Order: sequence, then structure tokens, then C-alpha cells
Amino acid sequence: MDLILYAVPFFFVLIALELLVDRWRGVSNYRVADAINSISTGVLSTTTGLLTKGVGLLSYAFALKHLALFELSADSVWTWVFAFVFYDFCYYWLHRMGHERNILWAAHSVHHQSEDYNLSTALRQTSTGFLLSWIFYLPMAVFGVPLLVFLSVAALNLLYQFWVHTRHIPKLGWFEWFFVTPSNHRAHHAQNTLYMDRNYGGVFIIWDRLFGSFQEEDDNEPVIFGVTAPLASWNPVWANLQFYAQLWADARRAASPWDKLRIWFMRTGWRPADVAAKYPLNKPDLTRFRKFEVPLDGRLQFYVLLQFCVYIALGSYLMNLQANLSVTALLLGWGAVAFGLFVLGVALENRPWALTLELVRLASNLPLAWLAPMVGLWPVSAAGWIGLLSYSLLSVVGLYCCRNRVTRLAS
Repeated sequence: MDLILYAVPFFFVLIALELLVDRWRGVSNYRVADAINSISTGVLSTTTGLLTKGVGLLSYAFALKHLALFELSADSVWTWVFAFVFYDFCYYWLHRMGHERNILWAAHSVHHQSEDYNLSTALRQTSTGFLLSWIFYLPMAVFGVPLLVFLSVAALNLLYQFWVHTRHIPKLGWFEWFFVTPSNHRAHHAQNTLYMDRNYGGVFIIWDRLFGSFQEEDDNEPVIFGVTAPLASWNPVWANLQFYAQLWADARRAASPWDKLRIWFMRTGWRPADVAAKYPLNKPDLTRFRKFEVPLDGRLQFYVLLQFCVYIALGSYLMNLQANLSVTALLLGWGAVAFGLFVLGVALENRPWALTLELVRLASNLPLAWLAPMVGLWPVSAAGWIGLLSYSLLSVVGLYCCRNRVTRLAS
């Protein structure tokens, strides 16, 4: 049973409740573009995971078969307790290295890019973490934790982390000493110097207390969320590529072959001396911090929000039917999701070429309607054709009305 799949509806219900609490308290912890961007990275991560989860599963199964020192029983409650705690210990080191090494930060930085902090931030996940994260969980296979138990405690760990991404819950007394809470996780998401690279636990904060990485949220130091090299974009595809692109550019510019290689594995922020001198990176002044924002008419934001709901539905469809879909079908579905979310990100940034790209996206539904039944993404159906074409035509009409209104207001 996929616990994450069943939890998705509850995620959105809780986000809706948090919005109501925002309104009741007269605060605004959500921005439309930021929330769409955060959830978009989550949808992209989930659909990418349908194609890449085999990397972690196969490596774990191989280690379990050939390297296990013990054979733990999935029928024992102590196996589950041990696995739950052990998983969080492994997660702590993955998370810590994700902040301390360039190549791992390139993947993990996606989760920290939002300059808001709310439950949608919890869904902001990387699409490239699968490349190296599996290494940190191999000790569990060596200790003989069964695959089913490993997958279950991994899902439970991730589910726990959802609720701590809120600003509405204060410090929780004694609970703060043992568990990750909204308060100590808010500090983790800060870019303030005081809080930088602290509080890595997923469920238990005791690892941070043991290994010297704990920092309490200080009432005298308000948290400023985000990263010190701002994403400055609403595009989920670029969110996943930004830091890789920076590392690649620095590696290409470095004169030393050794520097070209080691930059990927050095501490986060390390750059070759010659590159840093010639291409300095300016860090934002937090005393004059301003969140990234792009002016966009309310109707256009609403249009993008409606289109975004289509990709949430498509992502959910792929998750529900993944076991029955071929690799080709999953690739086509992933491609449609990735391209669609990229286009919506361009629209939120109000790029000059946003309208052209949006029309290309809508036109691409024609070949999608033709290809999808051929690869088994969905059955051949006249209703499917009609529905997809109707959606495209209605979208064109809605886009015309929105942009026509914006043009009139501007004139």
C-alpha cells in the first residue's frame, strides 16, 4: 500500500485549513505563485519518482541479499521500532550532507528555495535526489531490515515531516527536546546566519542535540526563509537545475583540472579561487530582504491556477495507475507534466514569450491525444479525444479573455 498516495488528499485538505487559519488570524503566509511553484516541484518530483524509484529499490534489495549481517523479521514489532529509529538516523546524515556538500545540496536546495513557509512548502521536493540518496540507507540493508519495512518507515518519516512546515504552531515545551517540531524546523529553513545549517532530523531532534547541529528558534531573531542564492524564478524545472548549472559553470571556468572535479564534492559554497575572484556571487543583504515577486494580473493568476489543477490531476492519475502502465506510457505522462509545469512557470514569471509557449502547450494536446492510447497511457476513447480538445479550446478562450482584459487595463 502506497501511504503517500493515500495521504495526498489530506495534504490538500490541511493546506485549505491553513489558509482559513491565515484568514482568521489576519495574516498572509501564502502567495499564489509561490504555492504553485512549491506544489509543482512536488508533482514533478512524484512523477519523476515513478521512473527512478528503481534505483533505490534495486540497490537496497541487492545489499539486503548479499551484504546483510542479520535477518530481521517483518513480523516483529521490534523490527519496526528499530527500523523507524534507524531510518531517521540515516536520514539525519543524508540531510546533513545535503547541506554540507555541493553535489547533494544541488538536489536538496529545491526544498529550501521558497521564501514563504507553509504546508505547501512541505510538498516542495527534489526530482534529482534519487541519484545519491540511496547510499545513505544501505546500512539498514546491511542490518537486515526487510524491504517492506524499509519502504513503510520511509513513508511514515516523510508523512511526519509534513505538519512541521507551518508558522501557526508555537513551541511545544518538552516535545521540543525529542522531536522535530514546527519551531525547530522553521529555524532549519532560515537563511539567517544564526540558523544556517541546523536541525537536520526528520522525526527526532535528538540527533541534532547529540551531534551539535541543534539551534533553537530565537524570538529575538525572526526567521527569514529561503536560500542565500535566491532562485528568483517560479519555474519548477529551473528550480531543480539551478545549482547544478552554477556548479557546471564554475567547473567549466576553473583553470585547474583538480578544481573542475572536486568542486562537486567540496563543502557547500566552496568555489575555485580563480573562479570566485573573476565571477563573485553577491549574497543578499538580509536587513533589506525582499521576497521575489513578479506582478501578474489576478485573472491570469487564476487562469494559471486552474491549469495547474489539471497537472495535479494528471500526476495523481499516473501515481494511481503506475503499476499498470508501461515505461513508455510513464515517460509520455512525465513529459506532459514536466512541459506543462515549465510553461505555467514561464506564465507566472510573465515572460514576453509566455503567450506563445502557452499556445504551444495547448496545441501539444493534439499529439498527446493521439500518442497516449498507442502507448497505453489511457484507453482509446472518443470521449477522451473530445474532452482533451474541449479543454484546449476552452483554455484558449479563457486565455484570450484574461489577456484581453489586461490589455484594456494597460491602455
